[in-house]
Amino acid sequence: ITNYGSNVNGLISSITQFLGYISLLESGFGPVVKSILYKPISQKDKKKIGKILKSSEKFFRKIAYVFVLYIIVLCLFYPLIVIDKYDYIFTFSLIIIIAISTFSEYYFGMTYRLFLQAEQKTYIISIIQTVTYFLSVILIMIFALHGCSIHIIKLVGSMVFVLRPILQNVYVRKKYNIDLKKVNDNYEIRQKWDGLAQHIASVIHNNTDITILTFFGTLLEVSIYSVYYLVVKGIKSVIQAFSSGIDSTFGDMIARKEYDNLRKKFGLYEIFYNFLCTIIFTCTMILIVPFISIYTKNVTDANYVNYTFGYLIVISEFAWALRLPYSQIIFAAGHFKETRTGAWVEAGINVILSVIFVFKYGMIGVTIGTTIAVTIRALEYIYHSNKYILYRSNIDSLKKVAISIFQSLITVALCHKITLLKNTNYINWGINAIFILFISFLIAIVIYLIFYRQECKKFVIIIEENIVRRKNVKKNKE
Repeated sequence: ITNYGSNVNGLISSITQFLGYISLLESGFGPVVKSILYKPISQKDKKKIGKILKSSEKFFRKIAYVFVLYIIVLCLFYPLIVIDKYDYIFTFSLIIIIAISTFSEYYFGMTYRLFLQAEQKTYIISIIQTVTYFLSVILIMIFALHGCSIHIIKLVGSMVFVLRPILQNVYVRKKYNIDLKKVNDNYEIRQKWDGLAQHIASVIHNNTDITILTFFGTLLEVSIYSVYYLVVKGIKSVIQAFSSGIDSTFGDMIARKEYDNLRKKFGLYEIFYNFLCTIIFTCTMILIVPFISIYTKNVTDANYVNYTFGYLIVISEFAWALRLPYSQIIFAAGHFKETRTGAWVEAGINVILSVIFVFKYGMIGVTIGTTIAVTIRALEYIYHSNKYILYRSNIDSLKKVAISIFQSLITVALCHKITLLKNTNYINWGINAIFILFISFLIAIVIYLIFYRQECKKFVIIIEENIVRRKNVKKNKE
């Protein structure tokens, strides 16, 4: 932003979001593939796995070809939207460069990524993503400091991210000895349209705000929104890292019809997940604006400090995060068709309210629309998962969510004044962040000992059993 300006940052964010709409063509196919992989993986049915992966690869490669056509259309018309700020060729070429990594993901790696997730090997994906991300950051910093054009900067990042799907592809082929060229390609995944509504709601949740701001706001607003969302997206990634692979575990239990075990494990997972999720998002809510003020202190073409927007965007994603366990178990059970009405409602509310509010409140308005839509869908997820999968009362889940909100409110009330302390550099901010994290953790411990005493005892027993098991394994090896 300092080197190239807020408008360029807004342009890149806008283009990225428009390219993201190609994922609508997935039609929710990915989660459906994962849900039907659980059973053959648990049964070690390699032939069935091969057929599913072959069908999946064909589907995603078709999307890759359509994506090329979509890029051409985007190149023809999108530059006209921003023609008053950037010439046609500048925007045209930037679209093509940014699109490279997305094309490679669909063509080379999406199928193998889904397989690794279903196989409960998400750590492989995380390692590949982490390594390529840091490599990209280092190279981009070097090129930016040497004054290279924004096109070179984005090309370097895109070429590094092309490595992700290729590495996933190579790993699965070598590790599992899978050769899809030898697999019969007549197999058809019949449920592939069942996840369409869920997928559209997800795409709208992730892309609609910046798209609406592109049409009805300014590139400066897009840039401000994208900087805040960069932080929130990073926090979401942390939450997803903690919860990654758990849907595969639930899917395996459901495939084996271990419903009593499922209820017990899910109940403990709810508590542990809410504990971490609430601490992380509450700290983010308190610290995001002070961080942004330091991050953008050398930026002079726009004011990035906005406490109202900072709180709202974190609350919006906090609501999304609190519903994640329930959506995970619904997708693990393959209940896509049963929950599609709620998905359509979420998507519709999100778009309609965001468009209505954007004219009066700008980027705050689109965030309000998204928050309302996400909250309504969260209630639907809780209701469906409890009634049709876990077969238990909804009251228990609602109490857990209410306790998380209560915990967050207390923490914000006690720690808010700390955000007013000196935050002139990252060191001061880091010291304040550690203090806030410590207070948030203590508050969470007290609340959980009051409301979840029995569950806390179970956690201690599980930890002690794991320690004893590891000691025994170590003794046996010796």
